[in-house]
This record gives sequence, C-alpha cells and structure tokens, in this order.
Amino acid sequence: MRLEEQWINETWDKIVEKVGKTSKRIGATFPHVSIDGKYNNERIGWWTAGFWPGILWLIYQDTKDNELRDIAISIEEQLDGPLHEFTGIHHDVGFMWFPSAVAHYKLLGNEESKRRGLIAASHLAGRFNIKGNFLRAWTEEVYPNGQGVAIIDCMMNLPLLYWASEETGDPRFKYIAMAHADTTEKEFIRADGSVHHIVRFDPDTGERIEALAGQGYAPDSAWSRGVAWAIYGMALSYRYTKEKRYLEASKRAAHFFLANLPEDQMPFWDFRAPIVEDMGFDSSAAACAASGLLELAQWVEPNETRMYYDAAIRIIKALYEQHGAWDQDEEALIVKGTVNHNTNKYINTPIIYGDYFFIEAVGRLKGFPSLF
Repeated sequence: MRLEEQWINETWDKIVEKVGKTSKRIGATFPHVSIDGKYNNERIGWWTAGFWPGILWLIYQDTKDNELRDIAISIEEQLDGPLHEFTGIHHDVGFMWFPSAVAHYKLLGNEESKRRGLIAASHLAGRFNIKGNFLRAWTEEVYPNGQGVAIIDCMMNLPLLYWASEETGDPRFKYIAMAHADTTEKEFIRADGSVHHIVRFDPDTGERIEALAGQGYAPDSAWSRGVAWAIYGMALSYRYTKEKRYLEASKRAAHFFLANLPEDQMPFWDFRAPIVEDMGFDSSAAACAASGLLELAQWVEPNETRMYYDAAIRIIKALYEQHGAWDQDEEALIVKGTVNHNTNKYINTPIIYGDYFFIEAVGRLKGFPSLF
C-alpha cells in the first residue's frame, strides 16, 4: 500500500471512530460550534442545520451504520418545521436540505426526501431577482432592506437547483442557477481571483450599486472562506453545466487562495486583514477549499490535475496533523475556525461545516462520491 493511501485510510478510520462516539451525545440536534469541547445545539432553522446529517450520511455511505442513518433521518424530519413555515426561509436552503434530504434520497431512494429537496429548490428559485440575475440573500429580519443583496456563499447552494432540474426534467432551476453564477463571475470574482463577500444591486433595475465588506475585513479585501466558496461553487457549476467560464472562474479563485496561503496551510480569516497578535484563522475555509480543489482537479486538463490534487492533499494533511482534535477532549474534528471576525463571533473555534468539508475531502480521497 502506498504511503499516501495508508495515510488516507488511517485518517478516514479516525473520522469514523470519532463521529461514531460523538454521535451518541450529539444525537438528532443541530450543532454549529464547539464550546468548551462540546458542540452546541442551534435553533432548527439555522443555516448550518444540514451539516451534521451530511456528516452522518458521508460516513453511512461507507459503513452502513444504521444508528447514524436514523439520527440523520430524525434531523431531516425536524427540518420540516422551517421548510413549511416558509417565512424564515433564506438563500441557504441548499446547505440545509442538500446534505440532509437530497443525500437521503440519493443513497436510499426515499421519495419523501426527494419531495423535501424539490420544495427547498422551489423556495430558492423564488428568491431570484430577474432584473439583476441574482438570488437574494438572507431575510428581511436578518438583513433589513436587503432586497438587492447577494453574497458569494450562495454559489454553494446552486447544486440544489441543478439537481432539481435533473430530477424534474424542468430546466428552469438550472437556468436560474446559471444566471446567478454568471452574475457572481462578473460582479464578485475579481481579475486576481480575490472575492467580494457582498454585492448590493438595485432590486428594481438590477444595477450594481456597491460591494460591501460583509464578513471580510473591507469591501475590497479577501475573506478567505468567501474565496473557498468561489473555488468550490464555480467548480460545481462547471460539473453540472460544462460551461468553461465557470471552470476558469474556479481556477482564478484557486490560484489566489493558494498564492496567499501561509506555509502552514492555515488561512487567516481574511487574506488582506492586518496581521496582529491572536490573529483569527479559518480552518473551515481551508477544508472547503481543499474539497473544492479536489472537485476542480476532476475537470481540468490532465497536466493541471496533479497541481490541484497535491495542493488539496497539503491542506488536508496540515488540518489533520496540526489542527486535528484526535487525542483531545473535543467533539469537533478540526479546530481554529472563525464564524464572523467582524462581530467577534466564534473566533478560532471549531465549526460544524469545517468538520463537514474536512470529512468530505477525505472521503473524496477514499473514492466516495461527494453528496454535492
């Protein structure tokens, strides 16, 4: 067995063992961040609600562990509350129902799960602004007067729309996703591959008004998780459409991310923020970028594949070796994520989506299909 293959198998085995243990306490709840070594329980409608069941399904596809399956199904059923309440629904329905309901449908063929996924896709399509060709972010309660606001994160929700078109044979969902991806490529991803977090448009005319800092240091800085969303989201849009402009946009963001990544492979929360004592890092950006680079590596020319694959391996190994919580009294797998530095919200803290993308990346290396 090659050394690399041995390391991948050992890492996967540790993931399976640890999640098996932590699942017994976390159960059918909604973890977001780990506080004092224990994952919290967020409200059911929080945007991260799909990542824990997603983790369980990622592992189930290998182990067929029915205890993990049952927890994931229970979470999915609880999510019917926000799904049918409707008024609290936002742009992140892809994050909520793709790794939960759609994963369930893909793995086990459950028709009720398929229906949930299609309802969520319809909610997302309903947020499309035809004048500006973008999907509106957030709700009025979360972001008042935000009718014209779009964010880079939404690129990761587009697979829900592509999947809905494939399942129904109705291209409407795909065309909405492509329109949003085109707007993102034009208005969010700069020539050097850095990325705006928020762009505001006039909701009536579609005219671009301004870029906003959002969770980045400044409007023209480079929030690291936003760059990771762009790498992965654009690569996924290429997967579903085979439109080369999306592949080129993903590569542009990937080259910026890798060129600005410190030698230890751990990105700062923003690549252009001043470096200060007790600097915030973001392991979730690293994990997401790594999985995105593995997605990208599938689609580029053969002479480029190894470059992206090797970069992903370096990041994953660094997360495992330097920031993994394998022998600690800590439920999370990797530490040092940052939720929102600007609001001092959970800085250098383990985050559930950091764990999700880390597991997904290692699963990709094992040869398992991504649930996206």
